[in-house]
Amino acid sequence: MARPIAKDYAFKRDHILNSAAMLFAQEGFAGASMAALAQECQISKANIYHYYSGKDALLFDLLDSYLKALHQKLTSLKLDGVPPEQKLFLLVREILLAYQGMDHQHQVQLNEMQHLPKAQQDILRSYQRDMISILRNVIAELAPAVAAKDKSKLHAVTMSVFAMLNWFYMWNRQEGTEARENYAKVVTDLTLGGITSNH
Repeated sequence: MARPIAKDYAFKRDHILNSAAMLFAQEGFAGASMAALAQECQISKANIYHYYSGKDALLFDLLDSYLKALHQKLTSLKLDGVPPEQKLFLLVREILLAYQGMDHQHQVQLNEMQHLPKAQQDILRSYQRDMISILRNVIAELAPAVAAKDKSKLHAVTMSVFAMLNWFYMWNRQEGTEARENYAKVVTDLTLGGITSNH
């Protein structure tokens, strides 16, 4: 008979993931040990192994949970019939708000994904590609001439938007909702000014 799932299973799992995100961000995946994670979680190593077979499994679940949630937030935005300028703002704002409180997860995503097997990296990168595609399609709506004639510029603009969002993460990570919404407007204005001039 299968062992029943404890009522607090999800809570404990999330606690382990959040603690692992902080530890991996601070120590690096290679430098973090399961013993240090157990100490951070204030539970036994045996308890952690009840949830995860090892560090690799933990790293994948951490990044899969983070990127899947971000992907779902972007894909669930109601953008039908919305002008492309407003679409861009809504997407940028959603990303900035999704980053809020997820600094460690975001840092691990940027720095530690290469430790996973290629098949797992492919799963995670598929979320990233979809999110890049969503933003790129909106930018293409704003500048159809660029989208039709210069795919490399379209891609460069798209990735530059993500670079601006990562800048906010690096230098303003403690800022709250109002500051993130204000910066979303800055990024939107800069992008609109750049992509719609001098095609």
